[in-house]
Amino acid sequence: MHALSFPTWMVHISSVLEWAIAIWLIWSRGTQWQPLSLGMMPALISALCACTWHFFDNATSLEWLVEVQAATTLVGNGTLAYGAYRLCQGEGNSPLSP
Repeated sequence: MHALSFPTWMVHISSVLEWAIAIWLIWSRGTQWQPLSLGMMPALISALCACTWHFFDNATSLEWLVEVQAATTLVGNGTLAYGAYRLCQGEGNSPLSP
């Protein structure tokens, strides 16, 4: 747990909590918004992987978490984009129009 300073841990923990709360708030907004909240889940998993790896002082036995974090970040970026696209379509807007 010494890999990060206390203020850095506070930023990491508050960011994960903030993201989880945002997922819940968006989910409870209604069915039209739920794909966006589901699209946020891989990014939350990515953040949890990073926090877990740092919690165990960047142990070499847990380096696989870095690959999982990278993969879930990639997937999360795609799912967030898709969720935003679906939300925009549902409101009758064209996501490509200015």
